[in-house]
Amino acid sequence: MQKASTLFTDDQKGRIQRAVADAESKTSAEIVPVVASASGRYDRPEDIVGLWTAVIFLGCSWFYFALPGEEAGDWGFTIKSLELPAFIVAVVIGFVVGAALGTRVGWLRRLFTPRSQMRDEVEAKARGLFFDNRVHHTVGGTGILIYVSLFEHMASVIADETVVGKLGQDALDEFCRQLTDGLRAGEPSDAICAVITLAGERLASVFPRAEDDVNELPNALVTID
Repeated sequence: MQKASTLFTDDQKGRIQRAVADAESKTSAEIVPVVASASGRYDRPEDIVGLWTAVIFLGCSWFYFALPGEEAGDWGFTIKSLELPAFIVAVVIGFVVGAALGTRVGWLRRLFTPRSQMRDEVEAKARGLFFDNRVHHTVGGTGILIYVSLFEHMASVIADETVVGKLGQDALDEFCRQLTDGLRAGEPSDAICAVITLAGERLASVFPRAEDDVNELPNALVTID
């Protein structure tokens, strides 16, 4: 699974930071970009992958022991004496291997995770980060969080009520659509810079920068593994 901390080069991080600084030079709003490796733990999909792998291992064991073995008239030790222990070992090993694959292989975990659950996790994580990074605590309540979650392939844009009241939720949804379209089409840093620029232009029209405006939050990209 791709880690947020290793996704961007230093040059790309610098471009994002400069995009934030340029956007905030036109508006009193504070823009905080955040990229996380994942928004949830998703233990259940790992167990499901482990269960299916255990079933496959059990089926292979069953097929192996079902093959013709001893000859007629031979009452000595046969391989069938090992059937039950082999089945148990196959199930245990299969589950462990499957759970490990479910942990490390992102597309497998996504396959067994409902999109509605991933969307709920992304929204909850974004809202938590909105408060943890003090985006909600700006003077005038003009903070906006641009959030990308790599595992889920989802994004969210959250803003203070003051921003929502001035721009409207439709504007935030537009930012989010542009962000996800850009992420789907190409380089993540380009997509993030583009939506920061768009947000800065739209915010400047309703929250113009004052002469005594102070930069309250860092401009750097926040990455969370």
